[in-house]
Amino acid sequence: MKKQEAEKNKTIGGTKRFRNRLSPVDKKEMPVSYLMLLPVLLILTIFVWVPFVYALERSFWDWNFYKDSEFVGLRNFELILRDKSFRKSVVNGFKFVIIQVPIGIAVQFLFANMIKKTNARVQNTVKGIIYIPAILSGIMASVIATFILNYRGGILNQVLMALGFDRFAFGTDKTGWAATWVIVIMNTWLGFGGGVILMYAALNSIDTSFYEASAIDGASKFQQMLYITLPQMKNIFILVGISGTTGTLQMFDIPFMLTGGGPLEETLTPMLFIYNNMRDSTKGMGYTIAGALIMMVIITSFNVLLFALVGSEKNQE
Repeated sequence: MKKQEAEKNKTIGGTKRFRNRLSPVDKKEMPVSYLMLLPVLLILTIFVWVPFVYALERSFWDWNFYKDSEFVGLRNFELILRDKSFRKSVVNGFKFVIIQVPIGIAVQFLFANMIKKTNARVQNTVKGIIYIPAILSGIMASVIATFILNYRGGILNQVLMALGFDRFAFGTDKTGWAATWVIVIMNTWLGFGGGVILMYAALNSIDTSFYEASAIDGASKFQQMLYITLPQMKNIFILVGISGTTGTLQMFDIPFMLTGGGPLEETLTPMLFIYNNMRDSTKGMGYTIAGALIMMVIITSFNVLLFALVGSEKNQE
C-alpha cells in the first residue's frame, strides 16, 4: 500500500513527476559552476543593475550638472507623458514597426526561398554578399543614403535632372512620408542579410518527406508553401518579428543622420527624442532618464505581450 501511495504521489494528472536529484559528482561540480558564473554576474551587476537602480533613483530628482538637485517625485514622469513631442515619437516608433517589420520578414522569406532553389556554389556566394550590410553601422548606411539621395549632389537627383525632372528633397518633404520610407528601406537593408540567413537555415531544416507526401497527394507548389512551409517557419517568423520590433523601437542612428527627426517630427523616434533632451540644458537629466525608463517599460511590456500571445497559441496546439 505504501509503495502504491508513493507512486500516486509521484503522478500528477496521469504524468510522472521527475525530481531533479543531484548526483555526488554534480554536487562536487557545483562550486566550479558558480565560480564560472561569477564574472558574468559581476559584469551584469556593474554595467546593468547598478546603473539601472541609480537611474531609477535619479528620475525622481530635478537633476543636472549646473545646479543643486531637488527631489520632485513623479513630476518628471508626468511632464514627459504630457510632452507632445514624446508622444509623437512613440507613435512614430510604432509606425516604423508596422511598416518595416512585415516588409522585412516578407522580403527576407522570399529571398531565402530564391536562394534555396539555386546550387550550392551560388548559395554560398549570395549568402556572403547579402550579409555585408549586417556588418555596417547605421552611420555608414546613412552616409551611403546621403550620397544617393542628397538634394544637391545625390546620384538619384542627378539622374532625375538628367531625365528632365525636378530634384526631390527626400529628407525634407512636407508630409514626411518620403523620409519615412528612406529610413525604412535603409533599416530593412541593414537587417536583410541576417534575416535571410535565418530564414534559409529554417527552410533547410524542414523535412523533405512532407513535400514528397503532399506532391503524391497532388498538392501544388502554392499549397505546399501555404500548408507546409509557412507553419514550419512560424517560430522563425516570431523570432525575427520580436527582434525587429525591439530594434525598431530603439532606432536612433539613421533618423539622427538623415533627417534629425524632421520634417515636422515625422521621423522623430523615442531614442532621438531622449538624445535631444539630454543635450537641452533647460531640462534636467532626471527628465531625460524618466523618458528612457518609460520607453523601457513600453518595449518590455510589448515583448511580454507578444510572448504571452505566442505561449497561449502553443498551449492551444
